[in-house]
Amino acid sequence: MLFKKWKKQFITKGGWKTPKSLFRIFIILWALYVYCKSKGWLPKKSLKGEHVFITGGGSGLGRYMAMEFAKLGCKVTITDVNIAGLEETKQMIAQQVGLSAQVHSTRCDVSDSAQVKQAADLARDVFGAVTILVNNAGIVQGKSFLDASEGMMRKVMEVNTLSHLWTIREFLPDMIKLNRGHVVSIASVAGVVGCPGLAEYSASKFGAFGIDECLRLEIKKMGKNIKTTCICPYYINTGMFDGVKSKWFLPILDQHWVVNRIVNAVRQEESVVLMPWNANAFFVLRGILPTFVSDYLFKICGAFDQMDDFKGRTQQKQTLV
Repeated sequence: MLFKKWKKQFITKGGWKTPKSLFRIFIILWALYVYCKSKGWLPKKSLKGEHVFITGGGSGLGRYMAMEFAKLGCKVTITDVNIAGLEETKQMIAQQVGLSAQVHSTRCDVSDSAQVKQAADLARDVFGAVTILVNNAGIVQGKSFLDASEGMMRKVMEVNTLSHLWTIREFLPDMIKLNRGHVVSIASVAGVVGCPGLAEYSASKFGAFGIDECLRLEIKKMGKNIKTTCICPYYINTGMFDGVKSKWFLPILDQHWVVNRIVNAVRQEESVVLMPWNANAFFVLRGILPTFVSDYLFKICGAFDQMDDFKGRTQQKQTLV
């Protein structure tokens, strides 16, 4: 009966041409597209032979992204301030991918533009022009405005935001010459909505989000075939946010699932990815609701208390979100 009714309305009488029906069809197709995209079911480009430069490759997401890119036949350069972590990453890639994996590592404090330039020159000497840049290094302090130290506030901004400017300025010229490339920015859900106890971290990720957006638009203005992807994940179980509390409808994300989603997003050439998918609601609600209403919703969702028992990592080093 339902099929006959649908056939009569949308086919026989041409009801699908009405604005309401067209809008419904658009919503259905859009939802199907988003679902397929999140599952990695869209057509994917090959990354074989690409030179991938990953900051913060000594642990967490950076380590496992390097491994996945190596599996896809990429030449991989990893940087970190943690030399032991870099060596461990290289050993893990050799074990998982084989001795044929092409991996280069170098120590680099990405907050220092001179060290970024040095690391970039070494990477080019080893594997040639970088065609995929992954700005991944990040740190967090996790304290309130009055308890946060000035030194760490500065360092968070330098590592999480300014470093993106230094790496992009290093590698973008080669991408422009080649008329191909991909810049990946690991931002955060905290880069689209704030949270008590994450002032400078959230500011730094808002900055990373803004840098990505401006870069994307500048590239389009130039008419170059260079892609950008901004990744905005919720809390991930890398250890960086140990102690954070989260509600069931926004669970702590598994780092291996996140890595797979990031690699698929690059291969599917997605522009902006919030994960999990329902995190998009925060972005939408903040834009359409009065501030006091969205603030109240964030409160009842537990956002006010998330950082109360935060521990994180004690080392003040570059690590991964």
